Amino acid sequence: MTIGYTCGVYDLFHIGHLNLLKNAKGMCDKLVVGVTVDDLVEYKGKRAMIPFEDRIEIVRSIKYVDAAVPQYDMDKLTACKKLGATMLFVGDDWYGTEKWQNYEKEFAKEGIKIIYYPYTKGVSSTMITQALQKVRGWTNTNSIDHVQQKEN
Repeated sequence: MTIGYTCGVYDLFHIGHLNLLKNAKGMCDKLVVGVTVDDLVEYKGKRAMIPFEDRIEIVRSIKYVDAAVPQYDMDKLTACKKLGATMLFVGDDWYGTEKWQNYEKEFAKEGIKIIYYPYTKGVSSTMITQALQKVRGWTNTNSIDHVQQKEN
């Protein structure tokens, strides 16, 4: 059985995320997806608009995903080894960079192949967030305040 792994924040889930998961699933028998926990998102200098619990449930519900797990750190090699994954799927914006060329060598020593997928042109969570901010004046703080007001 071929196990594949990919990970991401999956904030404001969009067609680019779906394309990556669909294509990744086509290359393995079991696809495990790491969903970045809120603390790690903040460590990376960002803030998710959608809480972790909701993001992992969305990813878990995608028909191409066999399992969704929390991603607590950036150590993809350890995650792959722990899960028994022999393929790691990532976006092609990393392809050819010195960092990822080194990763390819490290992963290859463990029998893990890195597969790069092209980003879906014209869509990203950042672009969606910027559009919402521009059109609706939304920020993460605004959305949290809005949800809390509805709950009260």
